[in-house]
Amino acid sequence: MAPKATRKKAPSTDPDGIFAGIFAFLTDKRVQPRRLQIWKQKLLQMGATIEEALNKRVTHVFAMNLDALLEEVSRERLARFKGSVLLYQWLEDCLRLGEKVSEDPYHLEVDAEGENIADKSLTSHSTNRISSSDDEPSPSKKIRSSSDDSKNLKGEQNSGNDSLHEESNSKGDHHGSFHTEDPANNSLKPYDTPNKNSSLPYSPPDLNRNITDIFGKLINIYRALGDDRRSFSYHKAIPVIEKLPFKIESVDQVKHLPSIGKSMQDHIREIVMTGKLSKLEHFEEDEKVRTISLFGEVWGIGPATAAKLYEKGHRTLDDLKKDDSLTNSQKIGLKYFDDINSRIPRHEVQEIEKLLQKVAEEILPGVVIVCGGSYRRGKASCGDMDIIITHPDGKSHKGFLAKFVKCLKDMKFLREDLIFSTHSEEGTNSGVDTYFGLCTYPGRELRHHIDFKVYPRDIYAFGLIAWTGNDVLNRRYLQSFFCF
Repeated sequence: MAPKATRKKAPSTDPDGIFAGIFAFLTDKRVQPRRLQIWKQKLLQMGATIEEALNKRVTHVFAMNLDALLEEVSRERLARFKGSVLLYQWLEDCLRLGEKVSEDPYHLEVDAEGENIADKSLTSHSTNRISSSDDEPSPSKKIRSSSDDSKNLKGEQNSGNDSLHEESNSKGDHHGSFHTEDPANNSLKPYDTPNKNSSLPYSPPDLNRNITDIFGKLINIYRALGDDRRSFSYHKAIPVIEKLPFKIESVDQVKHLPSIGKSMQDHIREIVMTGKLSKLEHFEEDEKVRTISLFGEVWGIGPATAAKLYEKGHRTLDDLKKDDSLTNSQKIGLKYFDDINSRIPRHEVQEIEKLLQKVAEEILPGVVIVCGGSYRRGKASCGDMDIIITHPDGKSHKGFLAKFVKCLKDMKFLREDLIFSTHSEEGTNSGVDTYFGLCTYPGRELRHHIDFKVYPRDIYAFGLIAWTGNDVLNRRYLQSFFCF
């Protein structure tokens, strides 16, 4: 007998939700279909009505930008429209904050003659949004484009539309020397697209954080125990689950997904049914595992060292402070343990990148400064900052890092050194220069971990891939490279 077909449970709707009373027409030009599907689903769930054409019932029209809007709706029709014409960013911010935000900063204004068309920059209303290091970034914060690589490496400077985050500037706690440039006169930084109308990368909100948070803890535990294989298996599963446009209610919904094998399915089933995972609880109750995991979070202490420190009888970070066997770098990592393990908001990383670009240009005109890691992947916050550096002429990068570090120390930006090695002039280690250290955000004493990697021009692309990540990409890339 054929199995009985099961009917998918329709998502619950709230007629009194935050979008109640809205009749929305969503333009599909320059929007990823999956992204559009998620927006429609959320609008319907939260009280809105979706219209398939611009008719008299429509109260709100949404578009990525003016050019995309005008590809689908005529200028004359829009001029007669009496409702709101908004950037999709308004939807993103409402969903992120869980409430309706003011529409004013998101309006797209069009007149029949084509004059005075206002496409308000998404960065111009940053003060109207509440920043949260726990949220996914809005698309406006994730504009990155590899299409500009060659232009920047040739030393061309284009006019961009990034601006310093107004919330940070309004606090008034910055030293004057750290104000990098006038927001109204920004030059294009590497990998920022000069065309705000281009398609924006998108990461939907993590609707299954109950699962990914547990998997994230297991990653840290297995990594601390030196079990890279198991750690990596959870590392592969998390991004697959994060991107799902629905909340997992049954393991049958994810059986077909990559990186979700039998063991992962069993974990997901237990979490969905009970809200917890017995495996994680066992680890957290085990003193040795708990202690080694804690020690492994100290910069410079790996799994083997953490295990040795446990065997010596240490159980707390205060115990480690009394151990004379720690290296200088490990002692620094221990001293600033809380600082280093604090997430860095995206807008702060953006300002620091601009500061570094300005300082670097004063030392070596034409130098390319790119912040990689989770920042370049579009995350809302970063654990540290990975700065990848090169120069388009293929030779001027030699000796640059020492001058750069000295200048940043003189400015009190770099505070403590962890690793400093130069190979460009000796011709060793592929000529890559490295600096790892701690820095402070302008006007604060909170330490952040920052890494500089200076690559020769001919291998810069490989360095950019390696230091952008994530770990899953790096491992797969290296496997394919060596297989080839």
